[in-house]
Amino acid sequence: MHTLYIVGTPIGNLEDVTCRAVRVLREVGLIAAEDTRVTRRLLDRYGISTPLTSFHEHSAEAKASQIVDHLRSKDVALVSDAGMPGINDPGADLVAAAVRAGANVVPVPGPSAVTTAIAVSGLPVEQFVYVGFLPRKDSDRRALLLSLSSERRAIVAFETPHRMKGALQDILDTLGDRRIAAGRELTKLHEEVFRGTVSEAVAHFEEPRGEFTIVVEGAAVAADTAADALRQAQRLIEEKRAAGARSKDAVAEVSAITGVPKNDVYKLWVEGKPDA
Repeated sequence: MHTLYIVGTPIGNLEDVTCRAVRVLREVGLIAAEDTRVTRRLLDRYGISTPLTSFHEHSAEAKASQIVDHLRSKDVALVSDAGMPGINDPGADLVAAAVRAGANVVPVPGPSAVTTAIAVSGLPVEQFVYVGFLPRKDSDRRALLLSLSSERRAIVAFETPHRMKGALQDILDTLGDRRIAAGRELTKLHEEVFRGTVSEAVAHFEEPRGEFTIVVEGAAVAADTAADALRQAQRLIEEKRAAGARSKDAVAEVSAITGVPKNDVYKLWVEGKPDA
């Protein structure tokens, strides 16, 4: 048996492909792609003429045995539409079939939306739980989120634009107003990374567009961080008041520094007044 290469491809910017990935895609006898049209754009960019065959969720069962047969005479590369194959795509079925057949399975690491979002989140993510795409049905989504409500590790999930508003509202209702980072169209032309509380994200994404990777801080982190931020906000408010700052200016600045919502900071300002 020959080798099945699991090749990571860019999640957006085509310049993010590795030199090794380009070489492997040139040298193998066949490339199995989740969507041949998407992969063709990458191959054309780098002048790669290797034959393509499709391998997607609707053909996975039938195609797996055919591709394993190819492995008896040639090396094959598996690619997904973006990132590492086998994660939230049917490539996992082909990997399993190749392993059962005794083929070599070799990873060619590349970009990942999960680690990219974590890296830019600005949140404490020493450990995390990856849940893939959140469930389509509202009831299933809320049930999953409720099961994670006491999870101390950060939660990482994918979401589509037409479900993003509902997902954020469910996160707010089930997990509370924690800190969140939402990476939209990561590495693409309209890339955006939103950082703030869940309620702020709900207000920000009025008309979501693009694909999202969400990072939500863990339960214990949320509680500890919120308490620390509130204490910091109270100390800063007292300093601003002593310096003669106007309430509006002080509240805006302290909220920006600590991440505590303006309404909560304003309450601290009012409660700290001498005649309060």
